[in-house]
Amino acid sequence: MLELKDLHVRYGGIHAVQGVNMKVNKGDIVTLIGANGAGKSSIVRSIAGLVRGVSGEMLYTGRDGETINLVGSMPEKIVKKGIALSPEGRRILPHLTVAENLTLGAYSRVDKKAIEEDRQWVYSLFPRLQERHWQKGGTLSGGEQQMLAVGRALMSRPDLLMLDEPSLGLAPILVEEISAIIKALNADGQTILLIEQNAYAALSIANRAYVLEVGAIVLEGSGQGLLHNPQVKEAYLGG
Repeated sequence: MLELKDLHVRYGGIHAVQGVNMKVNKGDIVTLIGANGAGKSSIVRSIAGLVRGVSGEMLYTGRDGETINLVGSMPEKIVKKGIALSPEGRRILPHLTVAENLTLGAYSRVDKKAIEEDRQWVYSLFPRLQERHWQKGGTLSGGEQQMLAVGRALMSRPDLLMLDEPSLGLAPILVEEISAIIKALNADGQTILLIEQNAYAALSIANRAYVLEVGAIVLEGSGQGLLHNPQVKEAYLGG
């Protein structure tokens, strides 16, 4: 579905991503773990078309069967091709209601009946959002805002859902809840690229995993394989 080949990302004189090669196969949960500043967000923001200083190839085969190189594509084209990002920091619109934030996630769609059906589907995934559909996004708790960010991304009905640090700042019980929803989405066929600092949570549910350090992939393998890798345990799982 998605293959990155020799991906480089530069911000002025900063070489944030240095020759990354990785694959996301259809139907998988693929996770990219690493310390803060390793370049994880730069990769997903590049895939989403939000970064300009990108070179290499990002080959994506969309719902139409066409394979394109996403490098240089505008974000709205990428969304229409079937890729959605739930960004780090949630980035919901605080002065809009829950329902309005979700509607914005479907801005590229014109099928009003199906959009409303999908909003009800998102509410079934996150019942607290339905309870607070009238509430301003900025008044929600951190966990509820994260649910709203994920729900907003789902409203575009993506083939590839990218989640950037969905557990950041959440209590352990909410991390478990978000992980359970990710697994449920994947069980229904959703392909997911998961960016995480919480290595244990990510590796526990991933089919495939990559470890990023200072902009480069240093380890790759199955989620369970890296979960029990001594090097990963020492660096990311507290030994």
